[in-house]
Parts: sequence; C-alpha cells; structure tokens
Amino acid sequence: MLKTLDGNLLKKVFISAANNLENNKKMVDDLNVFPVPDGDTGTNMSMTVSAAAKQVLSVTENSASKVAECIASASLRGARGNSGVISSQIFRGFYRGLEGAGEVGTVQIANAFKSANATAYKAVMKPAEGTILTVSRETAEYAAAIAKKNEDIVEFMQKVVAHSKKVLDKTPDMLPVLKQAGVVDAGGMGLYTILNGCLMALEGNEVELINKPAQASTAPVVNKTEIDTADIKFLYCTEFIINKKTDYNVNTFRSAIQGKGDCMLVIDDDEVVKVHIHTNHPGFVLEEAVKIGELTSLKIDNMKYQHEENIAEETAEEEKPQPTEPAKKYGMVAVAAGNGMAEILKELGVDSIVEGGQSMNPSTEDILKSVESVNAETVFVFPNNKNIILAAEQVDELTEKEVVVIPTKTIPQGITAILTFDEDAEADDNKEMMIEAISTVKTASITFAARDSEIDGLDIKKDDIMGMNEGKIQVLGKDISDVAMELLEKMTDDQVSMVTVFYGEDVTEDEASALEKRINEKYPKLDCMVHSGGQPLYYYIISLE
Repeated sequence: MLKTLDGNLLKKVFISAANNLENNKKMVDDLNVFPVPDGDTGTNMSMTVSAAAKQVLSVTENSASKVAECIASASLRGARGNSGVISSQIFRGFYRGLEGAGEVGTVQIANAFKSANATAYKAVMKPAEGTILTVSRETAEYAAAIAKKNEDIVEFMQKVVAHSKKVLDKTPDMLPVLKQAGVVDAGGMGLYTILNGCLMALEGNEVELINKPAQASTAPVVNKTEIDTADIKFLYCTEFIINKKTDYNVNTFRSAIQGKGDCMLVIDDDEVVKVHIHTNHPGFVLEEAVKIGELTSLKIDNMKYQHEENIAEETAEEEKPQPTEPAKKYGMVAVAAGNGMAEILKELGVDSIVEGGQSMNPSTEDILKSVESVNAETVFVFPNNKNIILAAEQVDELTEKEVVVIPTKTIPQGITAILTFDEDAEADDNKEMMIEAISTVKTASITFAARDSEIDGLDIKKDDIMGMNEGKIQVLGKDISDVAMELLEKMTDDQVSMVTVFYGEDVTEDEASALEKRINEKYPKLDCMVHSGGQPLYYYIISLE
C-alpha cells in the first residue's frame, strides 16, 4: 500500500504525465471543433507541461512541495495559449495545496486538487461548463469525497482518474458545439491525459516518450561557422538561483552587479531570484548574491571554450540587451506573424516584436523576455490574438516593470490601439482609450479549413476557403478573392469609411492588387489601402473602420 507521496515520486509521476500528453497531443489537437488552422489545444498544453517537466529534473530536494513549486513556476513561464495558461494555473493551485509538505497522503492530494481547481477558475474571466474547468472541478469534488476512505494513493488515483473520464464523456451534453461535432472537450481530454499519465507511473508503468529528441552527436563537428573568441569581453556565463533568506533588497543587488558584466538578467519571483550575467568577476557576483540568501543551481561556464552552437543558442534564448540610457516612461511589445506585419508595427512605435500568432502561440516566457528587453518603466503589450491574451496577462507578476495588456484579438485592433496611444497621458487613461478604440474596429480574415467540420449549420470541408467576421465563419467558397468580396459585402455599412488589406505570404502582389481593384470598383467612396503583411495561414486580414 502506498500511503505517502514524496518529492522524488511526484517528480516521476509528473514526467510520466508530461510524456503521456506529448505522445497523445495530436489526438487532443484533433478534438478541436473549429476548423481554423491555429495553435491547437494538445500542442499548447504539451509545450506548457513539457517546459515544466524539463525544469523539474533540477529539483534536488525530496519534497513534494518543492517539486510542485517548480512545476508551478516553470509551467507559468512556459504557458502557451489559453489551454496552456489554464493548465499552469491548475499546477499553481496544486502547489498551494501542498505548500510546505514534504510527503502527502490522499487527503492532502485531494485538498491540492481543490486548490488547483479554484485557482484555475479565478484565471478565467467567463468560465464555461463542458470544458477543462468542468473536468477539473468535478474531479476535485470527487477526490475530496473519497480521500478519507481511501488511504492507498494508487487505488485513490485509479478511482479519481476513472471519474475524470466519466466527466469528460459528459462534456458534449454541456456544450452544444461539442455534441454537434461528436467530440469531447479538447482541454478536458488534455487534463484527463495528464491524470492518466500520473496514474500509470503510480502503477509502476511510467510513460516514456515515443519519439525521443535526437541525442547530440559526440563526433567532432566540422564546417561550422567559427566565432572569434578574442571579441568576448566577459568570459564567464554565470547563472544561479537565490533562495531568499534575508530582507536585502534585490534592486540593490542588481545595481551592485550591473557594472560587472553584460547580458544581465535578475528576475525576482516571490521566494527566489533567478540571476544570469556575463562577467569577469563571478566571485564578486556570488558574494553580493549571498547577502540575499542561499544559492542553488549554480553554473559558471567559460564562454571561450564553449561550443560555437551552444553560444549561439544561449544568446538567442537568454541574453537581453542591457539598457545604457535612462528608462523611458512607456514602451510597447506586440505579437505578430509575418515580416510585413512586424515592420508596420515597428514603424508605429512598437519597441519589440514577439513572433507568433495562429498555430504558434508564444509562451509567457517569450513575452516576458520582450518586455524585459524594452527600456521603459511601463510596457504596453498587444497580444493581437484571443488565444495569447491570457498568456500575456501572466507577465506582470514576473517582472518589476508595470505591464499593461491591451486585449487586442487581431492585428487591426492592435494597430488601431497603438495609433490611439498618447505619450502624455497616464497609463490607465491610455488603456481606457485604447480599449475603447479597438471596439470600433471590424476585422475580416480569409483562410482555409484545416479539417472537416460542421458549425452553425455550415458543412465545412477540409481546404474550403473561409471568410470570417471577428473569428466567426460567414462565407465559404473555393476562390480566395470571391470569398473576400462576399465577406466585405456582409460587413460593410454606412459606418465604414476605410478598408485596409494585409495580404499574406501565400498571396502575390498582383493578386492583392487585383483584389484592391475589385474593392475600389465596388466601393468607390471607401479609402482602400493594401499592405504586404507576410502572415502565414491567412490569405488576407482586412480592417474595416
């Protein structure tokens, strides 16, 4: 009989869960009802959970609470898409339910499930039944009901997981769109897959990755681009985590080490501080760090002797430019896919672009890095996609900067909001003005169906051309230009005076010019502008104002 779960076992259980989700992510993706090519649920959840599984290997303490804390922190930073953020909040609540416990039994696990569910519900503004939240809630309620009578953790989890499957199977009765498509909720299936992976490990059948990442070759590498190590100003890449033990101010520490190197990153995350710096004086940095607390995960590498590819990867993923000028009052970060879109946003004053959008939702950590790279006291973030807003909203608690997320769901909304920005206004006033401005923008988009589907009475076949009004499918056809014109006819009224067309990477300039001509001929009173957006997946994104 297994009566307690310690840190080492929880680590194995979680890695098994992450592997099970990774192995089955396509199955979860395929449950997505909406046929638009996007960052699917299974992929987003798996990337979120896998980020935490990788980090949890670094936990050396045999404490359930410490392992759960690592999972919560890493999953928050790695969260992608709404499903990933909700998953990270489930892990965060689970940690809160175990906080301080070295070993836990079924009662504590049930309490952690309850805390996990409560935290997840708080993260969602308008919770819907028949989703991952329903599976989470009813699973937690059942766990609490049986915990005291089931001391064996394996038997307890067998019953809990079986119940979660029953709840999952009921989701089509709660959401008509699921019943119409004949599927269960994708997010709920993702959560069940995680729980089932946990159970398999407890039963002694840890899940292994089916497709393991390729192992790095130990053979000598030839024909690689050489890096002139003589140009390296600071030799030692120094990284560590400080577990806070004193009241020594983190800002004082940051100021003390700032002049001792470059590429400095100091993230104050509640009870710990994560530090990264390139320096010639790692000893000085460490002496300053111990004034705050105890050091863990210490790593000092001499970059002169690192492999060239490792240097390039580390630079891309971790280095941040250190500001040399006083911070300005406001900065801007925007999410965009396509070189044209990125250039347009930069011309409008955006300081940093996070690459992403449909099919490639950036993580909270990706957005955080961009925010940290902007030398400003307050940073406005424009997600420009409804599936990225929640991830962006997690950034504020991970940085000392003030982060203001403008809930833009499309690039046209983002552009309108940025044009409304007033440098002399207060942050709250700017936020209010920008949110009001985006409510006046209509966004049309033309893409293809990624799968067969039936929605709102429309029989959609894979590769059909779809015209969408604010994400809702209104036109189906076979010709891209014809669908665009039919959609514009449905969306244009007396309030519309300007049409801006952004054409994607799969549309030629001649094709875009031909559409512009059709628009001008049919709507001579409208101002029509065409720009190369270069966005993937969407043939056209059209703004109507």
